[in-house]
Amino acid sequence: MAQYAQPLTDAAEQKLWRDILAHEGEPFATAKGLPFSPTIRGAEIFIDRKEKPITRVTILHAYRRTKELGGVVSGPKMLGVFGASYLYPIFQRLGVIAGDNDEENIRVN
Repeated sequence: MAQYAQPLTDAAEQKLWRDILAHEGEPFATAKGLPFSPTIRGAEIFIDRKEKPITRVTILHAYRRTKELGGVVSGPKMLGVFGASYLYPIFQRLGVIAGDNDEENIRVN
């Protein structure tokens, strides 16, 4: 839980976490169209469709992965983390990656 969370020192990662907090409880849909709403407790995101939470460490790993891939993220599996199918649409809404309708695939901002 929160006791395992390390402090965020990178400004971009701090902004990402603030943005995720701001969208808590909003309706999202996975790439396959399954609806879900995230709830945040401490440094974990709970998805109403799953029992196991997605930790902030996992979210940051997925965020860093988008950068490692040179910005090209063609689907949730490319994030390579637990909960990728839920993080992918959240990242899209936050503008971390572009929407599916982009001509250049999915790009990191």
